[in-house]
Amino acid sequence: MKTTLNQGLWRAEIRMQQDTLPFNFEVLKNGDEYRANLINGDQEIIPLDEIEVTGDSVFITLHIFDIELRAKINEDILEGLYIKNYEEGYRVPFTAKHTNAKRFLNPMSSSKFDGKWQVTFVEEDTIKFPGIGIFKKEGDLLKGTFLTETGDYRYLEGTATDSTMSLYTFDGNHAFIFNATAKNDSIKGEFLSGMEYRATFSGYKNQDAKLTNADDLTFLKEGYDNIAFSFPGLDGKTVTLNDKKYQDKVVLLQIFGTWCPNCMDETIFYADWYNKHQNEAIEIIGLAYEAKNDFEYAKARVEKMKAKYNVGYDYVIAGVYDKEAAAKTLPMLNHVLSFPTTIFIDKKGKVRKIHTGFSGPATGIYYEEFKNDFNSFVNQLLNE
Repeated sequence: MKTTLNQGLWRAEIRMQQDTLPFNFEVLKNGDEYRANLINGDQEIIPLDEIEVTGDSVFITLHIFDIELRAKINEDILEGLYIKNYEEGYRVPFTAKHTNAKRFLNPMSSSKFDGKWQVTFVEEDTIKFPGIGIFKKEGDLLKGTFLTETGDYRYLEGTATDSTMSLYTFDGNHAFIFNATAKNDSIKGEFLSGMEYRATFSGYKNQDAKLTNADDLTFLKEGYDNIAFSFPGLDGKTVTLNDKKYQDKVVLLQIFGTWCPNCMDETIFYADWYNKHQNEAIEIIGLAYEAKNDFEYAKARVEKMKAKYNVGYDYVIAGVYDKEAAAKTLPMLNHVLSFPTTIFIDKKGKVRKIHTGFSGPATGIYYEEFKNDFNSFVNQLLNE
């Protein structure tokens, strides 16, 4: 008898560092072809169209990422692993049950955490970086996100009491858990990511919470006023800013990687914007820093992303996703602090602004402010 994957809603769990990350996905079938929707709360539905049922097992590729769920099918139960193929040994236990149960079995929420929180994250007891937590009770759930100077932690949702909260996200790549306690207007907690990463955070409620301006974090070293590079395009031919295509045009350089969900949020915005403005004197070049130092591997990842998001602008393969290694490919920058980062170059080839990180749609008003600032500044450059 041929094994099948039940259609309908599944409730899944990834076992992470002695904690559990729950999520839902929905399986659909047309003839012999399966597809699914990864449900990251009610804010995000991620289509999955690469699903293979072979023997007694299922293999689900998680969107554009080089990541998959592998599991044995036992009627209405799946048991297997969440695997990042580009990281050696990255295997995390995964289970799922075919059920109408939602992500949180006994949801409850308090408004105790509503508002803005100025927080500090601490890695390895010494490395500190600032953040802003923005949360709001919606029905039985608490929703929101954390912003940092390198980007946001995307759509978070979970449960809360008057003294504790637990928030989660799973978008195929990000597998995040935030647990915290609150006392009066202070907060302390722990952030778990994937197999190993842990950080602590603490802070206080502050409606005026701020981060350093994203345009001030990355800049050209003294003595430089432009960017120069020579990277292979997807066709293998060398691309530079001296190419005729980019002369007398505004050029945006998008430092990114296909492994990075924040970069994908930015790419969705840029792809839509470029498709509407490509007849103007502007070009975008994506500088891809991928998980492996292998041109064919990197090219395949970028081409898959381009197709999924209907991206019309150019890409080059710039290097690997290590920040220090990436900085060596662009030695005129003080550092590469974040994937993504965008460099704005005017029609004369001069760098006018460098924007670090990306505040995506999960950040609400911060995303709207970014879009307004982006459109205003690009229009200024186009009209000079």
